[in-house]
Amino acid sequence: MAGTVQFLMSSAGIGEDADHTHVMAICLFVTLLCACIVLGHLLEENRWMNESITALILGFCTGIIVLVTSKGSSSHILQFNEELFFIYLLPPIIFNAGFQVKKKQFFQNFVAIMLFGVVGVFISFAIISAGSSFVFPKLGLGKLLIQDYLALGTIFSATDSVCTLQVLSQDDTPLLYSLVFGEGVVNDATSVVLFRAVQKLTFDDFTSMEVLQMSGSFFYLFFSSTVLGIATGLLSAYIIKTLYFARHSTDREIAIMTLMAYLSYILAELLFLSGILTVFFCGIVMSHYTWHNVTESSRVTTKHAFATMSFIAETFIFLYVGMDALDLDKWKMTTTTVGQSFGLFSTLLVLILVGRAAFVFPLSALSNYMCKSANTKIGIRQQIIIWWAGLMRGAVSIALAFNQFTISGDAKNPEFAAAITTTIGVVLFSTVVFGMLTKPLIHWLLPPHLRSYISDTSDPPSPKDLNFINDFNVPLLLDSNQRGNSGFFSGIVSRHSSLGMLLAAPTSYIHDLWRSFDDSYMRPVFGGRGFVPYIPGSLTIAEEDEHHPSHF
Repeated sequence: MAGTVQFLMSSAGIGEDADHTHVMAICLFVTLLCACIVLGHLLEENRWMNESITALILGFCTGIIVLVTSKGSSSHILQFNEELFFIYLLPPIIFNAGFQVKKKQFFQNFVAIMLFGVVGVFISFAIISAGSSFVFPKLGLGKLLIQDYLALGTIFSATDSVCTLQVLSQDDTPLLYSLVFGEGVVNDATSVVLFRAVQKLTFDDFTSMEVLQMSGSFFYLFFSSTVLGIATGLLSAYIIKTLYFARHSTDREIAIMTLMAYLSYILAELLFLSGILTVFFCGIVMSHYTWHNVTESSRVTTKHAFATMSFIAETFIFLYVGMDALDLDKWKMTTTTVGQSFGLFSTLLVLILVGRAAFVFPLSALSNYMCKSANTKIGIRQQIIIWWAGLMRGAVSIALAFNQFTISGDAKNPEFAAAITTTIGVVLFSTVVFGMLTKPLIHWLLPPHLRSYISDTSDPPSPKDLNFINDFNVPLLLDSNQRGNSGFFSGIVSRHSSLGMLLAAPTSYIHDLWRSFDDSYMRPVFGGRGFVPYIPGSLTIAEEDEHHPSHF
């Protein structure tokens, strides 16, 4: 805990018991979380503000008050702890992203999302790392090592997928929402995996073999983490299907889903893999199999529980970032002048702009070439919005920066302190400025008459809406007959995937192959949609009348 609370308590004549100090600090932070939720709700319809910006501004104002009250000793009411970020805050955020990802849009635009989220990260990583290593020594950071510059490249290649949920609308711009949000969650996972790969390398004698080693380490972490997440998700589905907890207690099946999701993350960390990637794919698998093996009441509960935990974790992070911007210890430790600090900030901002433009426009053209459907074509106006909306940096960037440049929240040396303060400045500026201008930019570039809508009444308008449960009935892959003949997919035009083009086979063949495998081998073992029989009392009276009109 920060010494601020102890100072305030001693000034008020209150004892300095450590436990009481902790309780006081937590009480103040919970109060701030409540205030942030209320303000975010009041400003929800504002085209300039969103909940992330609200949390940052509230945290910044609180930091000023605490700083003045404590007479400049600290701006925190809680001290940063690396475990708090990586063990408790990031897992629910990433799991919820995978658990509630729009499977239909995600796999419909899978080629573009993977191009942006994986290939794009490497392009941005290379540009930011090379640019910072060239400019930073001239601005007073000559003691940074090559590993630090590579870490900066991964830190600022991670976009903020949470802000995109608040500035893009699934109803108004379904293609943009799918591309930017899908890219964001894949981008975050890829950045963390790449960051871990960079940390494992030694750069005393950097050669071309080191590059190959880093690439091999990246692919090993990526695929190993993915397999672990899928395996854990399938295990949870098998356990719930076999034991069928709902016959005894709905609480048990909710508990096993929650604990298995968190177990996947902890196992990955224990095995030195990427917990972020593992828990993301665990969420996708759980939404496809495990979630359909529980009762209706458990489905509603788990959906809202996971979304709530993710929302609180994100709000907590942005509140802390706002307060951490006024951490005088880090500012005092830096040896750079105001001009040099502004130069570092401007350099990183320009590199982020250039790095994102370097892959958004070329990869959009490549995606348009590979995917011929009109519904997946990315126009130049949409490319500009994708480029702009993905410039925001948030929770993952902050967590990686603290992991690389601090020990228990304190900078290791003046150069690292400058890197941390610059990172916080970039996150604050990008979230507030780029986040505030995204909605007006969409209204300017894509007025309502230029927007393409997907006529799919079953698809939910937003993950915040209760009706988005319908999206969980969508299979992971859809064949062309299902898309063309089913009313649920009547508004979607069939298209060729890149995999189908590479195999010189129709897209429907690949989809049919997966559906046949899923129906013949996966669902009989792991359950999924259609497995759970109706249980009287598991639904409300209105839901029973709707789903089972003959039941009395």
